[in-house]
Amino acid sequence: MKPTVALRLCVCVMPLLAGVMALPAHAQDAATAQGHDARAWLLRIHEAALQRNYQGTLVVSNGVQTSTSRVQHFADGGQQVERIDWLDGEARSMIRHNDVVHTLWPNAKLALIEQREPRATFPALFSGGEKRVLEWYELHPLGLDRVAGLPAEVVLLKARDALRFSQRLWAERRTGLLLRADVLAANGQLMESVSFTEVSIGIRSQAEQAMAVLRHLPGYRVIRNQALPTALEQEGWVLSKPPAGFQEVTCARRSLDVMASDSSPIVLQTIFADGLTHISLFIEPFDPKRHQAEAVTTLGATSTLATRRGDHWVTVVGDVPLETLKKFVQALSRKR
Repeated sequence: MKPTVALRLCVCVMPLLAGVMALPAHAQDAATAQGHDARAWLLRIHEAALQRNYQGTLVVSNGVQTSTSRVQHFADGGQQVERIDWLDGEARSMIRHNDVVHTLWPNAKLALIEQREPRATFPALFSGGEKRVLEWYELHPLGLDRVAGLPAEVVLLKARDALRFSQRLWAERRTGLLLRADVLAANGQLMESVSFTEVSIGIRSQAEQAMAVLRHLPGYRVIRNQALPTALEQEGWVLSKPPAGFQEVTCARRSLDVMASDSSPIVLQTIFADGLTHISLFIEPFDPKRHQAEAVTTLGATSTLATRRGDHWVTVVGDVPLETLKKFVQALSRKR
């Protein structure tokens, strides 16, 4: 939704500089000074996504698929309102008011309501705590550029190990709002990119208008997906040695298929994060009708690994190398 500090760029990072303007001497000094407080720089990006009012068109590309959406965000009197309308594929809208998320499919007349802890999605940055980002990524200022017609400062968050991908970020110079984020392989190859193609920052709040559709849903089938907070160990599982840097953020039991009947199997979902990216671990009862041989897929930066573990089926998904997901499965064991 994605998918940190020594000031020496290795050879594999040099191709990332293409298209980014070199800093003039006075700007280099400023960037160096800024590098001494990298955490504050990153926090400014994250807070801009939460505290600013903005709306724009967002394009996500993974080299195989491209999707476009219209994004609105309003911080209104301590309330967070976000609306995303997908502009391609099946008509769909997501409207979030604080931690309550409504997903609407107008053609199918279906509304899904979930209460969930907000996770960092673009243009927010941190997933599980900003203080930990710089433990696992090195921050390198790369220069100045423009995105969606706006001047931007560019930095590279270079992964310190092979367990995670590097990210290249463009932040609007005046406000710090993230305008673009690239996920990069170890050799510098672009794996996935999310970017505003146009954006307006500092607009008047339109929170009420964004949520207006929720007041009247004639003919809609409304489904509420209830999640029961829990913990892996409480459910009889142990993760003996998770990949370095990833800590459990949330764990909950929820219906596997909210569109089906109340007898739908229950899935246990646990989310782990290293501060910048997160991984979802799903555990459900093994069903020979649905679960066949081990499955491994990679699409852009996102890898998925699904395998059987005794009487259970385990699926791990994240914007990390496949080997990282394998380490999660290897570390998982049944306690009882």
